[in-house]
Parts: sequence; structure tokens; C-alpha cells
Amino acid sequence: MIASLSAGILLGLSAGLAPGPMLTLVVSQALRHGAGAGIRVAFAPLLTDLPIVALSLAVLAQLAGYQRVLGVISLVGAALVLYMAYENLRATPPGVEASDRPARSLGRGVAVNFLNPHPYLFWLTVGAPTLVDAWGRSAGAAIAFVAGFYVCLVGTKVVVAILAGRTRHALSGRAHVRIMRVLGVLLLLFALLMLHEALGLLGVVGSGDDIARH
Repeated sequence: MIASLSAGILLGLSAGLAPGPMLTLVVSQALRHGAGAGIRVAFAPLLTDLPIVALSLAVLAQLAGYQRVLGVISLVGAALVLYMAYENLRATPPGVEASDRPARSLGRGVAVNFLNPHPYLFWLTVGAPTLVDAWGRSAGAAIAFVAGFYVCLVGTKVVVAILAGRTRHALSGRAHVRIMRVLGVLLLLFALLMLHEALGLLGVVGSGDDIARH
């Protein structure tokens, strides 16, 4: 059980701190709407990953044609992240944006995570086989792996959201806008990477090997 818990913790920390659209969205929402908005994004995997894990376990022995499904999902995800990049690039100083405009942080986090191919690839290639191996030892080992993974995955992003939310109050309007635009550029780059991966999964171009961003 200790080995499974340790594996979950290490993988969760790695996935939680890995650069990607989810981590960037956590920081972006925390800077725009406060730490609470970033924290809501951080909890999105708890809502999206159950069907992803179930699907990964179901298709481990039936992978034929699955890459094309991931490719379509990734194309939609790239479009969504591209739109969020556009929003960040048009950011205004705090207090200038309409105060009654809803953040919809949890919904954005759910959409980005569900349309991001990396959770699928992670669970198909690393998470599900590790979970099956842990279950083979004991149910407690499997539970320890999943618990360690998600506590660290969500926990790291919650910490990042809190830090970003506190930084938000110390920034001048101009510095805030500049940071938001930098985050917008990062989201734009992630959108292009997702597009490239989608084309790779669809067989149009060669695909990359990175599966860690979650």
C-alpha cells in the first residue's frame, strides 16, 4: 500500500505542477477573479476524471481507432483554449471589467480538462495500468494510489491559486494587464500544441510523446 500511495503522490505532484492549459487557467482565473475562482478550476479534475478513468480501463485492451476519437476531442479543446487566450490578451486592469460578469471558473476548468487529451493519454498509458496493478495487490492499495494522486494533483493547483490570488492585490493595473497577456500568450501556445497533437492523433502530422500535462 505504501508503494501505491507513493506512486500516486509522485504522479499527482508531477501532473499538478506540469505546465499546461489547466495550470495556466488556474493562475489566470485567480488573477482575474480572485483565489476562489482559481481554486474552483483546480477542483475540475474531480468532476471530469471519473469517466476518463472508466473509459481508459475499458479500452486498455481495445485501443484500435481510439486515437482518432482523442484527435477530435483535442481539436475542440484547442479551439476552447484559443478563445480563452483571446480573452486574456484583451484583459483590462482590475475594477475595469464588469463586476457582474460571472467567472464560470469551474465550468471553464471542467471543459478544458475534459477536452484536453493529456488526462486521457495519462490514464491510458500510466494511470490505468498502475491502478490495475495496485488493485491486483489489494483494494486498499488501489484506493491509496487514487487518493494520493488526486490529493496532490488538486492540492498543488489550490496552492498555486491561493498564491496567485494574493499576488493579484499587490499588482498595479499595468502589471496585472501585462501578466494576463503573458498568460494569454501561454494559452495560445498550449492551444497550438493541442492542435498539433490533434493532427498527430488524426494521422495528419507526427504526434509528440508528452503525456504529463493535466
